[in-house]
Amino acid sequence: MDFSNPNLSRRQVIKASGTLAAGALLPNIGFGNVHPAGADTIQVALVGCGGRGGGAAANALSTKQGPMKLVAMADVFQDRLDDCHGNLIKNFAGQMEVPKEKQFVGFDGYKQAMDCLKPGDVVILTTPPAFRWVHFQYAISKKLNVFMEKPVTTDGPTSKKMLELAAQASAAGLKVGVGLMSRHTVGLQQLHDKVSSGELGEIILMRGYRMHGPAASFESTPKPDNMSHLEYQIRRFHSFLWASGGCFSDFYIHHIDHLSWMKNGWPVSAQGLGGRHYRVNSDGVPLIDQNFDSYSVEYTYADGSKFFFDGRCVNGAHGQFSSYIHGTKGSAIAARTGDCGGPAAIFSNQTLTGTPKWIATDRTNPYQNEWETLMKAIRNNTPYNEVPRGVQASVATSMGRMAAHTGQVITYDQMLNCEHSFAPNVDKLTSTSDSPLMPDATGKYPVPQPGIVIDREY
Repeated sequence: MDFSNPNLSRRQVIKASGTLAAGALLPNIGFGNVHPAGADTIQVALVGCGGRGGGAAANALSTKQGPMKLVAMADVFQDRLDDCHGNLIKNFAGQMEVPKEKQFVGFDGYKQAMDCLKPGDVVILTTPPAFRWVHFQYAISKKLNVFMEKPVTTDGPTSKKMLELAAQASAAGLKVGVGLMSRHTVGLQQLHDKVSSGELGEIILMRGYRMHGPAASFESTPKPDNMSHLEYQIRRFHSFLWASGGCFSDFYIHHIDHLSWMKNGWPVSAQGLGGRHYRVNSDGVPLIDQNFDSYSVEYTYADGSKFFFDGRCVNGAHGQFSSYIHGTKGSAIAARTGDCGGPAAIFSNQTLTGTPKWIATDRTNPYQNEWETLMKAIRNNTPYNEVPRGVQASVATSMGRMAAHTGQVITYDQMLNCEHSFAPNVDKLTSTSDSPLMPDATGKYPVPQPGIVIDREY
């Protein structure tokens, strides 16, 4: 099966990935159900102790699918690990067995943390996505189930690598969840069922918006003298394309994912634009990140229908963070606020006004829902691997990003097969390494130049 086909269904991709040899890191055998429902305590290791890592660990320890305990933590920064450990132990002290000797700091800490687990346990991978394939590969070699954050890839070469690893994980009987929580939002699941059954008629247009002020590490000033380029860029990973795909991949993937889900297909091409409008912060200090301040991308699906996405990180400008679907029989609100905030609703008009024909009422937490689903699959030993779909969502997102950064129309296949590897030696990085992105003689990092650099993003 051709995994580059953007119109493969999730079921087709996962079914195929379970039988594809893909380099055969492991023999094509499972390891059985080592954690029968409700019986054994499942051990968890956390690799990547930032805010999303701490949140994922809290969800893991809150699951209702049998006993869980956190037994190891790893990060490249001691302060991040210490903060995360301190926050978790406030609420989960009885489920944490992470003494100092199981708190690992450094670029090889992921191996040490996973070495504390046994086959069938769970590792959480929440580092910047540049490291995702490296850590996933080691998890498979240790026969560990995995939860990984999005995006799972940021460029073509790592997308192909992750598809190969996904096939190996399925062949080994491993269960893998990906943090695209919109798919686990019950209201959006209900909306998807209604859209798929034709309640909106034929989808002709979709719209997504994430427009607000600078968030997370979207913008960065010059690095401090007492810090290496590598450390600075990992700490501020949203600012650098090699580490995260920039704000476009990290911030915007959720709307691109859940609207494509509503369409039951991935976009086949994208054109886009954007600009770097403000290159100093409010204090007048120069900004050295690689992000555009605004993006506008037109995605096209195989049937010719369009999805327009607008993203902006500018103080004082109009704010909007929501997504919409328009069909021949009406319209719908998908995300009312945030990445997947409800309630989703369907209207008989195109103005999204008046009394909805249907409105979602579920209020469960999608972040917790995705963990309950993953743990049920582990406890019941049922096939479960969200990585192929996670890669497709990441490629579709990167396609729009590359279109804006190059000023070209970019197809799904072009993005998947683009040879520009953002971090070709990421598996060999140490604390003394140069960063995959180094400044020029003037101290400036490379930035996208649409219309000038057209076959790569920088």
